Amino acid sequence: MGLSRRQKIIELLIDTDRPLSVEEMSAILHIDAETIKGDLPRIAEAMERKGYKMEIVPARCKKCGYKFEPSLHIPTKCPRCHSQWLEPPRFRLIKG
Repeated sequence: MGLSRRQKIIELLIDTDRPLSVEEMSAILHIDAETIKGDLPRIAEAMERKGYKMEIVPARCKKCGYKFEPSLHIPTKCPRCHSQWLEPPRFRLIKG
């Protein structure tokens, strides 16, 4: 019996040496990016109870440099310049 989809995401987020974007996770695990986006809040909540913290490198606008607040939400455009040219947020799970 294999790992569940969320277990695979959790293992990847714990084992990675650097935070990963949803697109990177999708390519590595062959799981739809939208599914991963939906799973991240539940994973963060479940793993917090087990002593892990979701490290979030916030999204950043590549046009004007606006830095978003760290969040599990994936932005689609910059609130300052309205550009859709964004560096996506990146995630990993760390003990502590």
